[in-house]
Amino acid sequence: MTWDHPRGYDPLAACSAIWRDRTGVDIAWERRSLQDFESYPVEELARRYDLIVIDHPHVGLVARDRCLLPLDEAGQDAIGPSLASYRWDGALWALPIDAATQVQAWRPDLLAAAPADWAEVTGLARDGRVLVPLRSPHALMAFYTLAANCGHPCGAEPGPLIAPEHGVAALEKLRQFTAWLDPACFTLDPIAVFERMAQPDARIACAPLIYGYVSYARPGFRPARIGFADLPLPGSAGGTLGGTGMAVSAFSAAPEAAVAAARWFASAAAQTGPYTAAGGQPAHRLAWHDAALDAANGSFYAATRRTLERSYVRPRGPGYMAFQGWASDRVAAALQDGALRAAIDDINAAFARS
Repeated sequence: MTWDHPRGYDPLAACSAIWRDRTGVDIAWERRSLQDFESYPVEELARRYDLIVIDHPHVGLVARDRCLLPLDEAGQDAIGPSLASYRWDGALWALPIDAATQVQAWRPDLLAAAPADWAEVTGLARDGRVLVPLRSPHALMAFYTLAANCGHPCGAEPGPLIAPEHGVAALEKLRQFTAWLDPACFTLDPIAVFERMAQPDARIACAPLIYGYVSYARPGFRPARIGFADLPLPGSAGGTLGGTGMAVSAFSAAPEAAVAAARWFASAAAQTGPYTAAGGQPAHRLAWHDAALDAANGSFYAATRRTLERSYVRPRGPGYMAFQGWASDRVAAALQDGALRAAIDDINAAFARS
């Protein structure tokens, strides 16, 4: 099971065809929406599928429930904190196959260069030329990124998520900015924003807090090509880490074959070859530092690598996934009603309970 976007499906289908020719093992992939991918219970998927593409915040829950098989990380060399994000409770629960973080997207045909700072981005927002995805969980992801870049990253241990004064400051910065945006942003995920930006007659020139999607940087993928850049923020931290890992169900009837396939999908040979050639956004460090791959993908990797390598890693405890959806809705409500301190107090209390 994977997620429904060419970046999430096409590279897996291409690599599976090669794997079938090499081993005789046929892998058939099914797809879920991005929203389901971010929230659907992994255990339910593990009871139906051998191989599952997951997001790293699920690892605390799957470690508790033991619905996935622990994997050997020998030979893995993932970019940034991607590999570490799948470790929990002394085990590795997935092998990174896709690496992403919140970065900046922009239209090279509408701007001479990517906006260099937050003031420039705000000016574009005032002119109605900016979108930011704020559909759950992305309002919370934007908050995480701003908090980290204000020098006060959210915590991952039991206790408050963030000191109230720092949480209010980050939320206020986001509220002032989102006041200039189309309210439709609260219904949009990153794919929806990119699809709007990529239309030839679009006026949207920038999306400053959005997960990078290499597909849209490739010439010819959509009518208008989208460029990518590091975050237009002064802080020392990067964006909130995303990406995906390939996990193996603990209930699989063919666990050895599934583990062997997962290890090949995550290998340097696959990640720098057929996986990337088919439109994937690899997690392997060698792919992100390959000049030829970078040139073929609109300089996506070189333009965003610094932000990825310094990414903020979300909490990943067993209760986190239930918290994430609720907290994102709470952030979105505060951005619209202005009750910032009440929102931070509620979020801290809920995080402590989770």
